[in-house]
Amino acid sequence: MGEYILRTKNLSKKYGVVYAIENINVEIKQGQIYGLIGLNGAGKSTFMRAVTGLISLTSGEVELFGKSGVKALRYGRERIGQSIETPAVYPNMTAGQNLEIQRKIGKVTDKNIIKGILELVGLGDTEKKKVKDFSLGMRQRLALAIALITKPEFLILDEPVNGLDPVGIIEIRELIRRLAKEQGLTFLVSSHLLDELAQVATHYGIIDKGRLVKQISQEELSYESRQYIKIITDNTGKTISLIKKTLGIPKLKKPQKMNCTYMVIRKRPGK
Repeated sequence: MGEYILRTKNLSKKYGVVYAIENINVEIKQGQIYGLIGLNGAGKSTFMRAVTGLISLTSGEVELFGKSGVKALRYGRERIGQSIETPAVYPNMTAGQNLEIQRKIGKVTDKNIIKGILELVGLGDTEKKKVKDFSLGMRQRLALAIALITKPEFLILDEPVNGLDPVGIIEIRELIRRLAKEQGLTFLVSSHLLDELAQVATHYGIIDKGRLVKQISQEELSYESRQYIKIITDNTGKTISLIKKTLGIPKLKKPQKMNCTYMVIRKRPGK
C-alpha cells in the first residue's frame, strides 16, 4: 500500500445548527476497499458528497491523491467515479445510449468501452431495453456502469447493492473485488449492513450520528468479532493446563493478570 488516495481532516457539514457530519478524519490508501458502516441517516452519504464536491463544507479539509487546494481537488475529482445520487439518465434510451452520452461528457475517446462495461456490470443483454423499463436492480447496475465510464482510479459507491437480488449482490461483490485486484482501483463503499461489507471490505469506518466512531482493519474486526468462552476459576494455572490437555490446544495465551478469578478464551470463527 503506497500513497493516500483520500485523507480528510476534521471534515464537517452543518445544516442550520445541526451537524450532518462533524470532525470526520478518514485515511484511505491505494488499493483498499474501505467500507463506511452506519445506520440510515448516520451521515454516510453526506460524507461522500463532501468528498466529491457535491456539497460545500462547513469546515475541514479534503485531500485527494496526496494533494489539497481548489485546483488539486478539481483535478483529483476528475479521477473519481461515483454513484452517490441517482444519476441523470434518459428513460427513453437504452443503457448503451445513456453510456454513450456519459462517454462524451467525460471526454472518453475509446468508443468501444461501452460494450465492455455493460458486460462487466451484467447489462450486456439489454441492448434494446429502455431504461424506463429497468428494475431497481438494473438501475443500480447502470449507475455503476456510469461511474466506471471515465476509467476512474477511485470509486465511491453509496449502497451499491440496494435493490439487487442475492445473485446480483454476489456479482457486484465479486466485481468490486476483481476491479480492486486486477485494476488496482481503490473503493469507498457505504452500507448499513456490516455482514454485507464484511464480504468485500479490507478496512472499515464506523459512523454514527455524524461522527466517525472507529476505524478498523479487516483483521482487527475479525479478531474482535470472534466468539469466546468465559471461564471463572480460582486456579488459572491448572485451568490452562486442563484446557490444553483436554481440548488439544498447544498454544494458549495466559491472562495478563495471573491472579484473576476468570479467563476468556477466544475462538476462531466456526471453531
